Amino acid sequence: MAPMWRSPPAIVATLNLLSIGSAAYYLRSHHVYNLGEFDARMDEIEGTLRGHIGLIEESLDRLEGKGTEADRGKKTAEYYAKRARDEKKA
Repeated sequence: MAPMWRSPPAIVATLNLLSIGSAAYYLRSHHVYNLGEFDARMDEIEGTLRGHIGLIEESLDRLEGKGTEADRGKKTAEYYAKRARDEKKA
């Protein structure tokens, strides 16, 4: 009698389990990569939005007469450089 691992159903079952495991590993690595890309995109968008908020606040300050020429660009640079990741770590 042949050993159990040489029978055709055992070989097929083993190959089936190996293919399922390798597919799961590949999909996991692809998912982790996509999460990293998504996080980088969201950080970039967040910085851009913060910069725009700074521009809007400076414009409002100028319209209200509170802003001076020396203050121009300070809020924009401050908001743009600030990131939520830095806030979460603190």
